[in-house]
Amino acid sequence: MADVIAVLILVVLIGGAAAYLISAKKNGVKCVGCPAGGSCSRKQKKRKKKLKGKIIAKKKIFISGMHCQHCVQSVTDSLNQIDGVSAKVDLAKGWAEVSLDREVEDDVLIAAVEKEGFSVYSVQNQIC
Repeated sequence: MADVIAVLILVVLIGGAAAYLISAKKNGVKCVGCPAGGSCSRKQKKRKKKLKGKIIAKKKIFISGMHCQHCVQSVTDSLNQIDGVSAKVDLAKGWAEVSLDREVEDDVLIAAVEKEGFSVYSVQNQIC
């Protein structure tokens, strides 16, 4: 009897989730589960931040937890608020490429990403 109840609960939960997803897509939500309520645009592009000085270093930050363009934009904006940093975030690859015109510690970059609610699992120095 307990097995039948567990199966019924699972069927209800899975059915409810499927109904929610179908309903959301029918209503035009581009990104189900998006923190922006599904209103983020996949086509929205921001201009790259220009650095004041010569690029002295590049780093690749590997990020987990990004699901949509809203996630990408929040990470990009957070990194670009740091003086001397210009970031380009790639959702499909799960990383941010940052160009630096001054020394910026990895901890500062990691804190900017984590402030937005994402996890950093690696930072690699790139050859300029």
